[in-house]
Amino acid sequence: TTLFRSVTSLELFHVDVGRYPTTAEGLPSLVKMDAKVPGWNGPYITKGSVPADPWGAAYHYDSPGKTAAFDLYSLGRDGKEGGAGEDADIRN
Repeated sequence: TTLFRSVTSLELFHVDVGRYPTTAEGLPSLVKMDAKVPGWNGPYITKGSVPADPWGAAYHYDSPGKTAAFDLYSLGRDGKEGGAGEDADIRN
């Protein structure tokens, strides 16, 4: 899934740079780094852009995360927090 590939890309960024992208740098830093970041050896996503979630919306990314080094998540089909079934949030 695209969420799994994005997590893998974040891990590769971490191996090279020694940290995860900041919330401000966000997922676009996996494709192109605007600022000079020592160790950046990307792109970590080779398709030229960050993939959308299964419903076509952008993934949400926060670093540091609430319960881990980063939070990467989709708000599901309905685009709202919570929900059940296809409306449920998908998180790393």
